[in-house]
Parts: sequence; structure tokens; C-alpha cells
Amino acid sequence: MTRRPKKPQAERDIDENLRRVYQRVVEEEVPDRFTHLLEQLRQQEQDQDPEPEA
Repeated sequence: MTRRPKKPQAERDIDENLRRVYQRVVEEEVPDRFTHLLEQLRQQEQDQDPEPEA
């Protein structure tokens, strides 16, 4: 098995900081205005789609 060379400390620090920032973004709540816009889009799609036949 081939071993990868160890990353320099600066690269490891950058990797860790990027992971930390990404995790914060993932944990953020969706703003109310976006939620409202998504609901409007869903409603428009429902209004445009014909009812499925049974």
C-alpha cells in the first residue's frame, strides 16, 4: 500500500477552516423570505399541473 505524503501544516489548517465554515453554513436556518418564495413556487407548480387521473 502506498502512503500519501503528509500535507504541510498550512494545507491542514486551510482544510480545517473550510470544514468549519461549511459546517456553519449547513447549520444556518433558511431565511423566512426564501421559505416564502419556495412556497409560492410550489403553489404555482400545483396551479399549473393538471390533476392526475385516478
